[in-house]
Amino acid sequence: MYPEGLSRPPRAYRNARPSTHAPPSPGASHDGKWRSLPETAFDAAGWRSPARTTSELSREPPSGPARTTSGLPLDLSGNVAPLHRSRNVRGVNATEALDLPMVEEDLQRLEPLLAGSVVTGESFLDDVTTHLIAAGGKRLRPALALVAATRGERAASEDDLLGGVAVELVHLASLYHDDVIDEATVRRNVQSVNSRYGNLVAIVAGDYLLSRSAAIAAALGTEAAGLLATTLGQLCQGQIIEVRSCFKTDRSEEDYFSAIAGKTAALMSTSCRIGALTSGARRDEVDAFTQFGRAFGMVFQLRDDVLDVVAEDGELGKPPGQDLAEGVYTLPVLVALRDPDAGPELRTLLGQPLGQPEREKARSIVSESGAVAATVAVARRHLAHAVAATKGIGPRHVAQGLERLASSLLDDLPA
Repeated sequence: MYPEGLSRPPRAYRNARPSTHAPPSPGASHDGKWRSLPETAFDAAGWRSPARTTSELSREPPSGPARTTSGLPLDLSGNVAPLHRSRNVRGVNATEALDLPMVEEDLQRLEPLLAGSVVTGESFLDDVTTHLIAAGGKRLRPALALVAATRGERAASEDDLLGGVAVELVHLASLYHDDVIDEATVRRNVQSVNSRYGNLVAIVAGDYLLSRSAAIAAALGTEAAGLLATTLGQLCQGQIIEVRSCFKTDRSEEDYFSAIAGKTAALMSTSCRIGALTSGARRDEVDAFTQFGRAFGMVFQLRDDVLDVVAEDGELGKPPGQDLAEGVYTLPVLVALRDPDAGPELRTLLGQPLGQPEREKARSIVSESGAVAATVAVARRHLAHAVAATKGIGPRHVAQGLERLASSLLDDLPA
C-alpha cells in the first residue's frame, strides 16, 4: 500500500523495478527508505514569506511570436518553446566562499577516507558504493563539519574528518534512494546508480552507506551516534511528508516547509553540529553552528527548487523540471498556482506525471508568473536567520566566511 492521503501512488510505488540498462537483478519494490532532515520541525508561519502573492506581481503583456492563451511562446511546431533564461548557474563553491585554506586541505584528506569507508573488497559492491563518490560533488556537508570543527585554524583530527565522512555518507545514501523514488537516470552528470545497477541494488547499497555512517558515528561517541540517528528519522519524516503530497495541487506551504526542513535542512544542521561536537566546542557555539546549518539548509533547498524551474539542461547535473514532472510541487509552483493569471492554465497540466513538452510548458508558466521572485524573497528571509546565527560563532573571519557561503546560494538566482 502507498501512504495514506495519496489519490494515486507515487511513481516509485508504481514502477519500482530494475533498470533495463542494468545487469540482471530481481525486481524490487521500495517503500521505506527516503532522503535527508532537522532537529525540530520549523514553524512554517514564522518562516513564511511576506503576505505578497503573485497576484500582486505585475507582468509585461505578451508580444512577439505566437503564444498560448497565458502568453507562453510557441515554436514552429506549435509546442511551448523553452524560455531563454539569461543566467549562469555557477554552483556552490564552499572553499572559495569560506576562504579557509586549511579546510580545503582537510577536504582533500577526507576523500580517501570517504571512499575507504565503504570499500569491502568485493568488487561489485565496491563499484556500486563508490559510484557517486567517484563522480565528485561539492562536499558541502563535510565542509560545514570541518569549519565547525577547526575554524580553519588547525589541521582536522581523525574524529573531525570522520564526522565529515559520516554526514556525507548519509547524503550519498539519500541520493541513492531519491533516484529510485524519482526514477532518475542521471546524477552528478553520470548514470545514476539505479539506472546502471537496478533499483534493488541501489536501495540496498544506500542502506549499506547508512550502516557505515552509523558505525562511524557510534565510534565518535554516544552524542554523535544519537545525533545521526535522530537525523535519519527526521530525514524519513520529511520525505514521507513530501511523498504524501505528490501530485496535489492544493498542497499547503506549511506542508512544503515541513518537508524541506526534514529532507534538507536537518542534515545541514547536523553537519555543523557534529563538527562542533568533535572539536569539543562550547555549548553556545555548538548551538550557534546548529542554527546556522538549519537556516542554511532552508536557503539551499529553496535555491534548488528555483533552479528546478529556471535552469537550463546541463546546468544541474540532473534534468531540470524533474520535481514538476514527478508531482513534487515546490514553493515556486505553489505560488504560481495561486496566481490568477498563471494558476488556471498551470492547474490543467499538473496532478499527473508530465512528459517533456508538458514539463517545459509548466516550467515556463511558473517562471513567467513572478513566483520565482517571490520564492527568492522567502530564501532571503532564511538567509537573514543564517547570518544572525553567525553572531554566536567566532573568530569573526570564520563567521564572515559562513555569511559569504550562505549569501552565495542566491548570487546566481533571478532577483
